[in-house]
Amino acid sequence: MDSLAAYKHKLINSKIDLQSLLARWYLKDEVIVFTNGCFDVLHLGHLHVLASAKAYGTKLIVGLNSDASVMRLKGNSRPIFDEQVRSWQLAALAFVDAIIIFEEDTPLNLIKAIKPQVLVKGGDYKISEIVGASFVTENSGEVKVIPFLEGFSTTNIIGSV
Repeated sequence: MDSLAAYKHKLINSKIDLQSLLARWYLKDEVIVFTNGCFDVLHLGHLHVLASAKAYGTKLIVGLNSDASVMRLKGNSRPIFDEQVRSWQLAALAFVDAIIIFEEDTPLNLIKAIKPQVLVKGGDYKISEIVGASFVTENSGEVKVIPFLEGFSTTNIIGSV
């Protein structure tokens, strides 16, 4: 993993590290965008959502479902790749600035801790269904839905193998 060392700073391992990072970013007037997901098998649809999300701000934080939460949400055969592999894959993307793994089934507590100016989800969601949307809008933030990229879905990709 030595070749990935340049990306290690993107992996946020604690709430204290997260708060320290956020304090630095807010002092620099960064516009913080948040999205979340399982990112079980990273594909073009994910890249589309992540790159589009980054365009709404200057810093993109990705909340990554832990292995246990993926299993609860998607079933016992998931995740395909463990949380460490998934976090390193995300860290290697230029448009992702930080990744934090969360254990809960939803990222609501993480969203409340981050207080992003922009909350983004992929096009398979309606704003009324997005966890944390009301919190973000009540705190003067925006919620954006990125149009779904046809033909790219982890469930469909796994099912076709």
